[in-house]
Amino acid sequence: MKITILCVGKLKESFYRDAVNEYRKRLSAYCRTEVIEVADEMTRDGAGAALEEQVRKREGERLLSRISQDAFVITLEIAGKKMDSLQFSDLLQKIGTEGKSHIQFVIGGSLGLHPSVSQKADLRLSFSDLTFPHQLMRVILCEQIYRGYRIMNRAPYHK
Repeated sequence: MKITILCVGKLKESFYRDAVNEYRKRLSAYCRTEVIEVADEMTRDGAGAALEEQVRKREGERLLSRISQDAFVITLEIAGKKMDSLQFSDLLQKIGTEGKSHIQFVIGGSLGLHPSVSQKADLRLSFSDLTFPHQLMRVILCEQIYRGYRIMNRAPYHK
């Protein structure tokens, strides 16, 4: 299985980069992973709704240009489907057994995803009703993918 994390912006803090790299190293026993970063747009504080929509649209166009036609696409969105770690593990396994060999997870920028990106999703997934910084969400996603594979392989992992 190939897993791509497609996201807006670079990880600026080294502790986020270190965490993502650690989980990618652990995941190498189970799947191939890659992270594709598209440029984010500068958004000034207090920007109006029209400017925020333009930012989401430009970032969305960049994301859409990197979505693979053959991938199972999962967008991370607050309004998405919620599941626990066992269900998430089952989902990863099901996607593979149904003939897909590539999963792309899509994380929007600080303003979220443009609707055009959400419409490309095979699944819209929510990890919580809470709002997380998009940089931290990358770490959380990597950890949950790793946890999912550990569950799938009946390997011990903290609960």
